[in-house]
Amino acid sequence: MNLFFLLQTAVTPDTIFLLGTIAAIILLLFVFFYFVPIGLWITALFSGVRIGIFSDLVAMRLRKVPPGPIVKAAITATKAGLKDVEIGMLEAHYLAGGNVQRVVNALISADKANIALGFERAAAIDLAGRDVFEAVQISVNPKVINTPVITALAKDGIQVKATARVTVRANLDRLVGGATEETVLARVGEGIVSTVGSSTDHKAVLENPDQITKTVLDKGLDSGTAFDILSIDIADVDVGENIGAKLQTDQASADLQVARARAEERRAMAVAVEQENRAKIEEMQARVVEAEAEIPKAIAEAFRSGRLGVMDYYNMKNVMSDTDMRESIAKGSESKKDVHDPSQKKPGRSK
Repeated sequence: MNLFFLLQTAVTPDTIFLLGTIAAIILLLFVFFYFVPIGLWITALFSGVRIGIFSDLVAMRLRKVPPGPIVKAAITATKAGLKDVEIGMLEAHYLAGGNVQRVVNALISADKANIALGFERAAAIDLAGRDVFEAVQISVNPKVINTPVITALAKDGIQVKATARVTVRANLDRLVGGATEETVLARVGEGIVSTVGSSTDHKAVLENPDQITKTVLDKGLDSGTAFDILSIDIADVDVGENIGAKLQTDQASADLQVARARAEERRAMAVAVEQENRAKIEEMQARVVEAEAEIPKAIAEAFRSGRLGVMDYYNMKNVMSDTDMRESIAKGSESKKDVHDPSQKKPGRSK
């Protein structure tokens, strides 16, 4: 009860007004220091960066641009000795969607390496989606790109597998709109395949791998790319399969299959012709039997008409009997030869 009474006596209109005033002052100070970054302005002032607290910092807040990254990039550029980098240029690049700190780092790296690179070109490279700082680094320290295993075929049909190391340097003038590393690798692979393919045999490639690099470099593969090719070194060369012999084997197998198919076709045609001839023979035999059936009728007609006498008829019968006898004797002798082959002799007993 005493605590409740003390609270009632302590909460007076004057106390409430005082607390509200303190809260309003705190809120105003928060808003003031948000829109007027005094600490950031002091840091820039002691770093040698000329920046207006209202014309620059407050204006950035009103334009919804965080002044922290802009001022930090300006301080970095000033300390590195870049005099042509201004706050307005950095803010404009930030509003365009660029990376301010990366552009400043690229400018510092280019300035230390005596590479001519202005803010506008660096900003253009950054807005094009390229890493301008990495490009400057590659321009200072050339990059080595390892190609995958490239398979080529010499004129003798032997497969050659090669891997290469391509040393490239970034060309800042062609970085915007220039082809990337994939294009360089594709062109190098195409050049290696073309060079190996023009070789007489795979031994020439194994003996002189540097000839591949000379031929590829002479083709100017870096045209239209964002890089300058400094050197191409063959890292490894291996002999693969004998594709020529494999193709010849496959062709011989295919020719054999074709020959077998044609032989089977001719055999089928021969069988068909044989069956047709047999049918013709059966037809001719039927006609012979039919004609023989007409012989008695013809003989009877000859008897009736007087063109054939009795003696003539018997003479004809004798001739036919002799002919039948000779045919039966001939058939019997042929069957005996087949059963008893005179070339086969029974082995005798050893004495």
